[in-house]
Amino acid sequence: MSSTPAAPQAVRPRRVVTDRRGGRSRSPYDSFNLGDHVGDDPADVAANRVRLARELGVDADRLVWMTQVHGAGVAVVDGPVAGPLPDTDAVVTRTPGLVLCVLVADCVPVLFADPVGGVVAAVHAGREGVRQGVVPAALAAMARLGSRPTDVAALLGPAVCGACYEVPRALQAEVARVAPAAAVRTRKGTPGLDLRAGLAELLRGAGVGQVVHDPRCTAEDRLLFSHRRDRVTGRQAGVVWLG
Repeated sequence: MSSTPAAPQAVRPRRVVTDRRGGRSRSPYDSFNLGDHVGDDPADVAANRVRLARELGVDADRLVWMTQVHGAGVAVVDGPVAGPLPDTDAVVTRTPGLVLCVLVADCVPVLFADPVGGVVAAVHAGREGVRQGVVPAALAAMARLGSRPTDVAALLGPAVCGACYEVPRALQAEVARVAPAAAVRTRKGTPGLDLRAGLAELLRGAGVGQVVHDPRCTAEDRLLFSHRRDRVTGRQAGVVWLG
C-alpha cells in the first residue's frame, strides 16, 4: 500500500503599512516611529520594532532593515541580517518568514509580491530613486530569482501627493524624463511631482500584473509621518514577507 506525500503548505505574500499610532516614542516622533536615524531615543525605537515583530508574529531578528540613501542599490537576502543593509534602497527575498522593511515619511514604499514565483521585495522610491531606476533594478533582481512581471502585484503605499509636492521646474523635468506621468501641477498651480502616478506608469510599461495604490497623502494625513510637513519627525514602515 503506497501513500502520496502531503503537498507543502502554501506560502503567501503579506503586506502591511504602519502609521503613527501605538508606539512608545515621544513628540515629535510620537508614537510608533520605526526610524533609528531621525534623532529619536534608540530605546524607544527598539521597543517599537519589537512591537512590530510581535504584531506580525515573527522574532525581531527576522526583520530586515536598510540604510536607505535615495539610490538604486538592491540587496538579495536569504536569512536574517545583522544590522541594516548598507547603501540599499531595495531588498528582495524568496525566504519565508523574512520581513522586508522600508522606512518612509513622504517617499513611496513599493511592496512587490509574486505569489507564483514566491518572491517579494520592499523598495524605497523617492524622486532620486525613481530617477536612478530603483524600481526596475528591484524587478530585475526578482526576475533573477525566478519571478515574472506578469505574476507580480505592486502596492504603492502612502506618500506625499502631487497636489502637495511642489518642486523646481528643472527637478520636475529630470524625474519626468524617466517617469513622464509624475509631472503634475500642485493645487497652487506650480510644478509638482506625483511619484505614485509616475511609478504606476513605469510598472505598467514593465508588464507588472497588478498595481494597487494606497491613496493617503503623508503631508495631509496626521496619522502618518511626513518630513515635508514637519521636518523633524519619525518614519512609518512598509513591510512585506512570505508567511
